[in-house]
Amino acid sequence: MIIRDIVNMKGGAIFSIAPDGKVSDAVQMMVKHDIGSLVVMEGGRMTGMLTFREVLQALDAHGGNLGDLRVAKVMVADPICSSPEDTIDHLREVMTENHVRYLPIKDKDQLLGVISFHDVAKSVIKETSFENRLLKRYIKNWPEADEAAK
Repeated sequence: MIIRDIVNMKGGAIFSIAPDGKVSDAVQMMVKHDIGSLVVMEGGRMTGMLTFREVLQALDAHGGNLGDLRVAKVMVADPICSSPEDTIDHLREVMTENHVRYLPIKDKDQLLGVISFHDVAKSVIKETSFENRLLKRYIKNWPEADEAAK
């Protein structure tokens, strides 16, 4: 399975905020949509990522008060990205090695979506389930089993 399959299965919804947006507004958006990351966009281009990790770090650094803190001050600028043609195994490796739970997927300069570690786990379960069904069908219809029954 390649990343493009996951992006297509997930759909193309991209939740974003501007770098000059307030972190508190970002938190509200993340809660409202039950998501753990936002793409930071400026002029139609991705300039960073904001995840719950950066929000928690900002809360800790500011004594639990986000006030008027702006996204640009806490976002991950120039985040690691992946290609839609990468495999799931490659994506898991990149996410694990870099300790990231959300990875933007770009085709050249075009942002296609954001894949979460949850999306990866879900697709692996789906793929494994499909392979298990195929193996069970193959074993059930094993040629020797037919001949032994005669």
